[in-house]
Formats: sequence, structure tokens, C-alpha cells
Amino acid sequence: MSEPLEGGCLCGAVRYRIARPVISAGICHCRTCRRAAGAQSVGWATVAADGFAWLAGDPARFASSPGVTRTHCAACGTSLTWQREPGSIDVTLGSLDSPEALPPAEEIWLAHHVPWEPLDPALPKREAGGGSQE
Repeated sequence: MSEPLEGGCLCGAVRYRIARPVISAGICHCRTCRRAAGAQSVGWATVAADGFAWLAGDPARFASSPGVTRTHCAACGTSLTWQREPGSIDVTLGSLDSPEALPPAEEIWLAHHVPWEPLDPALPKREAGGGSQE
């Protein structure tokens, strides 16, 4: 990644920047991510926490499970981040201004996969977690 990536919520109230290389990118099928986003799966990019910064707005925070904090826009509801470890933060790929810049490299939590959602045959699969997801 040569330039910082930016993203934000649907209404534009919350904006962020990723200034460090991405650690990993993947698609999570876990039940918690599905419920938090209201979608059958969620694409995530894991980045170093010191390479992530909020540019505008103050996202709402929610403890979705023990030790996990998720953020979203309080005005429009866009799911933005997931964080368990202080050293990294996961950012929703769909909230990036240019999501095509970070294609997923794996699919995780296939044990929770909704059967009607097609899987990418080119991506490695994990029955449970991988990266930093639940």
C-alpha cells in the first residue's frame, strides 16, 4: 500500500484513515459479524492500531462480546471497526472509499456460513477463526 486509505460511514459523519500496511484482509461468516452488520458476511482488513486514525466524527462503541469493541456511526448505523487487541484494529472493507484496493485473501468462520451465500472458490477457507476475528 503506497498511499493511505480512507473510508467512512454512509452519511459522512465519521471518517478514518489507514496509514500503515494492512496485516490481512478476509471475509468473516461468524454469527456475531452477521448480526452486527445485518449482512450474510463481512469483509475486514486488519491494520496496526498505530496506523489507524479517526479523521472526523466520534463513532459509537459497542461491546459485542467479552473483550471485543465494535464501532459504528450513531447517525446512519454503518459498521466500521472491530477491536480485541490493542495493537491492531479491523476495519470493514465495505466502508473504504476504494474497497477494491484490499481484496480479501481468505474466508473464515465457515462453520457459521449461510448456505445460500456463494463462496469464492479461489480463497482459502477456515472452519473457525483466522486473523483476529471472533
